[in-house]
Amino acid sequence: MAGSIINNSTRIKEMHRRLTENLAPSHLDIIDDSHKHIGHAGAKEGKGHFTVIISSDALNDKPKLQQHRLIYTALGDLMDTDIHALSIKVI
Repeated sequence: MAGSIINNSTRIKEMHRRLTENLAPSHLDIIDDSHKHIGHAGAKEGKGHFTVIISSDALNDKPKLQQHRLIYTALGDLMDTDIHALSIKVI
């Protein structure tokens, strides 16, 4: 997907789709935290701030760094075009 998606509700849907397809989570919540970051550099660029709460067998028993890499890989180009900050909680 080239370029920014623009709208945070569309971003969340796309994030959900990609994480579901790549990690088959048993639990997935994506929270838009952008309103907490008004005035930050990413907000000025139009990118979003999000929290992902996820449980997936694909992440179990992996070190935190590897879990984060798997999530970043699943999100792909969104990490460059649409996401300024991502908080990750693996449960």
